[in-house]
Amino acid sequence: MKTLLLLRHAKSSWDAPDQPDHDRPLNDRGKRDAPRVGQLLNETRLRPALVLSSTAKRARKTAAKVLEAGGYALEVQLRRELYLADVGTWVRVLQALPDEANCVLAVGHNPGIEDLVQVLCGGRQTMPTAALAHVELPVDSWSQLTTSTPCELRMLWTP
Repeated sequence: MKTLLLLRHAKSSWDAPDQPDHDRPLNDRGKRDAPRVGQLLNETRLRPALVLSSTAKRARKTAAKVLEAGGYALEVQLRRELYLADVGTWVRVLQALPDEANCVLAVGHNPGIEDLVQVLCGGRQTMPTAALAHVELPVDSWSQLTTSTPCELRMLWTP
């Protein structure tokens, strides 16, 4: 059994309309909500062994704030392919994870995060910024994960 924690990045700023999308920072609400996710993980005793993040600034900053607030001393693995990734990309990235990582936190973007939760768990879930989906995967190896793996949505937390 593997645990996947899918986190949509916290709220980002649109203060600089000419700024490239990839470089948008968190706004004040995002800076407040991201640490709450770290506290939630700590309170629920969900301890990621591995953290993946899109390379977008808002995703990287979200991951860093979650880890800091949760007291996790983990390095974030930045993955360019997770920037605006579709379901197929997400599944390929997850299939390549090391099996010793039983619990993985992955920070990304919509619509890919929502689409992945829908494909894995069935039913459409709304994932606003800083939403966290706790998904249980009935696999012993990440390489066994497919879009038809019957996963269970254990919790969906929204700020």
